[in-house]
Amino acid sequence: MSNAHAWPELSIAQWKETRDTVHMWTQIVGKIRTRQMPWINHSWHCTLYVTPRGLTTLSMPHGERTFQIDFDFLNHRLLIQTSEGGTRTIELAPMSVADFYARLMDALDALGVSVQIHAKPNEVEPSIPFAEDEQHATYDAESIDRLRQALVQTDRVMHQFRAGFRGKCSPVHFFWGSFDLAVTRFSGRTAPEHPGGFPNMPDWITREAYSHEVSSCGFWPGGGEQEAFYYSYAYPTPDGFAECPARPDAATFSQEMGEFILSYDAVRQSKSPDADLLAFFQSTYEAAAEKASWDRAALEWDGPRRGE
Repeated sequence: MSNAHAWPELSIAQWKETRDTVHMWTQIVGKIRTRQMPWINHSWHCTLYVTPRGLTTLSMPHGERTFQIDFDFLNHRLLIQTSEGGTRTIELAPMSVADFYARLMDALDALGVSVQIHAKPNEVEPSIPFAEDEQHATYDAESIDRLRQALVQTDRVMHQFRAGFRGKCSPVHFFWGSFDLAVTRFSGRTAPEHPGGFPNMPDWITREAYSHEVSSCGFWPGGGEQEAFYYSYAYPTPDGFAECPARPDAATFSQEMGEFILSYDAVRQSKSPDADLLAFFQSTYEAAAEKASWDRAALEWDGPRRGE
């Protein structure tokens, strides 16, 4: 398989309206998971997960029953399944957020797994109530399949990076609020109180999420006029972090965002996308860990790999 196919083009000019619509759809599904799951530190209970076909909630409790919601970006449908065998399908096609919200809630009602959510999006401005959002209504199937492929490739590499750490580490998971795939390593030490300030999100959630020192990396597929990129940051940001060398050569430090970034295009056009992306994650993690004096000998792990 060629890099061009495995790592497809993601031009924000071609799919930003679709991206913004699907972002709101994932917020609705993510809020259902958040409502149903027991709280896990750092909001790990609310995230979605990459599958070969798209994104999933995994299994969620509803009393003594469970149910699951899957975005199938190959067949372009939303699949809802219950532990009792019930299923409902919503075709993914151009429709408003309001229409998607109504259809999904009706489907949950029909399956006997009704859920009440805070029906407004987080981390965006303006925050239009889902039931009133007729503005976002675009769905381009080809663009969404390209997103699916990019997520599948990135998720695969991020799991490989995650395997080199024995300390506390998050899953590789998709945050629907910010619409990004992320994995976070922890030093084990507490951190200063985070200032918060994210739009339409309570500061206490941000402060709990950043209660301890982290080195976090991820993939953001673009938005507004910004093209897709990979990122890596530390909280709190240690002195000298921005001046550390990062690999590959295309990686830079953004003073505006306070993090290292590597464009998605640089990775997909590379002769060795996996190696370059792993180098980015590893070099920027090492910068954070060294500058903040993490106990790397205790936290890192070089155990057996696949097939050993």
